[in-house]
Formats: sequence, structure tokens, C-alpha cells
Amino acid sequence: MSNSKSSLATPSVISDFKEITKMRLALSVVFSSLAGYLLGVDTIDLKTLVLLAFGGYFMVGASNAFNQIIEKDLDVLMSRTKNRPIPSGRMSVNTAFIIATTFTLLGIIILYSINKQTAMFGAISIFLYACIYTPLKTKTPLAVFVGAIPGAIPFMLGWVAATDDFGIEPGTLFALQFFWQFPHFWAIGWFLFEDYKKGGFFMLPTGKQDKGTAVQTIMYTIWTLLVSIIPVFGFTGKLQLSIVAAVIVLIFGLGMLYYAIKLFKEMTEKVAKQLMLASVSYITLVQIVYVIDKFIR
Repeated sequence: MSNSKSSLATPSVISDFKEITKMRLALSVVFSSLAGYLLGVDTIDLKTLVLLAFGGYFMVGASNAFNQIIEKDLDVLMSRTKNRPIPSGRMSVNTAFIIATTFTLLGIIILYSINKQTAMFGAISIFLYACIYTPLKTKTPLAVFVGAIPGAIPFMLGWVAATDDFGIEPGTLFALQFFWQFPHFWAIGWFLFEDYKKGGFFMLPTGKQDKGTAVQTIMYTIWTLLVSIIPVFGFTGKLQLSIVAAVIVLIFGLGMLYYAIKLFKEMTEKVAKQLMLASVSYITLVQIVYVIDKFIR
């Protein structure tokens, strides 16, 4: 009997660990930082690549664990989050805090071993996410603006890890991922509107599923498109883009813009979900195109 008990407990411990650190989200962030590294580097150093992957994962995992500790009482109220490890009672706050603190230390130490600037930006992203973005979420829709800063750091972080330099190139990568987050998060905020409301979160810029939110979503999507093709004009230093790649990136962007405009016309949760999926595909494909273009140019 005890055997079956322990075998039942093990998967849930693993799945709780995945959930407290939001493994899928963390891996997508690691993907961003590795793409940034490949864009910045002259010769790929496998050791740095591995360190960046682990350091990046620990940083995001720590931010997510701190977030779930702070929001545990609100998570209970929402169907989307009530089964998370802490609100469901499967994990104590102390355990989550140990995971979050350990991940923070490991993340900063690993990123510091790459270079000091990488560690500094990693530490800033945890601080902004846990100490400013998370508490602001129940206070003002401007929280999304604050949250977009740590969310935009990974792509840039990779470049800084590769070059130990912060200039126009990582700044452009940061701007691209920064603007992209608004249509992405507002799409999520739109189709989870009722659930977020239960927890007292107002993620949409006007606080409502209205034309004002839809217009801002279109505007930020256009900003994202413009930033994504800036490197083709040759004034972003070593970050360059061929005309073919710029056209491909623009086509992907127009796909996302199509759903943003569709949201304005139809104002439905279904379209918001389509926009969210389009935004995830967009950022991944853009990063892949940037990297491929660098190595075949």
C-alpha cells in the first residue's frame, strides 16, 4: 500500500514543482535568451549557452514562485489558478519560499559567472516582477506596463551574455519583446476577463473589454511590427536583418495584426484567444528568423 502511495505522490510533486516555477513559460523565456545570445555572439561557446539556459530558467522560476506566494489568497478565487500548489494546499508557503530563494541565488550566481551585467539584468527582472508588477496587478492596468519590462529582458539578456555590452542592439531586442507583450497580455486579459475579475485583477488598459482596449491592442501590435523590421535599415549596429528576413518578419507581424483588428471588429473572447496564440507563434518565429538570417547572411 505504501508503495502505491509514494508512486502516486511522486508525479504530483514533480507536477507541483513544474507549476510553481511555471516550467512551460520558463522554457519559452530561456528560448528567448538563447536566441539573443546566438544573435550577439561571434563564436558560440557551449558552456555559456548552457549557463544562460540554466541561469535564465532559475530566474523565471524564482519570479513565478514569488508571484504565487504573494498571490496565494487571490489565486484561490480564480478557476484558472485555484489548483496551483499553494492555494490547493499541496505545497506550503515555506516550501515555495525555499524554492524561490534557492532559484534566485542559483540564477544570479550562474548569470554572474557569465558576466556581471547579465546577473544585474537578471536580478532587476526578478525584483520588478515580484516586488512591483505583482502587487500592482490588483491596483492598476499599468501593471502590464511594469510587467512588460522583466518580460522583455530575456531576449536582450542573451545579447548581453554574449557581448558583455549594453547598446543599441540589445536595446532593439528589448523594445521588440517589450511592445509585443501588450497585445499578448491584453489578449489573455480579454478572454480571462471574468476569471481575473474574481481575483480583483484588471489587466486591460481601460479595465474593460471595450473598443478602447481593442484600439490600444492594434496600436501596440503596429509598434511591434515597426520595431521588428528596424534592423533592416542598418542603424542598429551589429544587429542586422536581410531584406528577405525583414519581409518574412513583417508577414508574420501582419498575421498578428489581422487578429488584433479582428478583435476590434468582433470583440469576442474567441478572437482574443486566437490573438494570444498568434502572438506566441509570432515572437517564436521572429526569433528563429533573426537567428537563421544571421547565420546564413
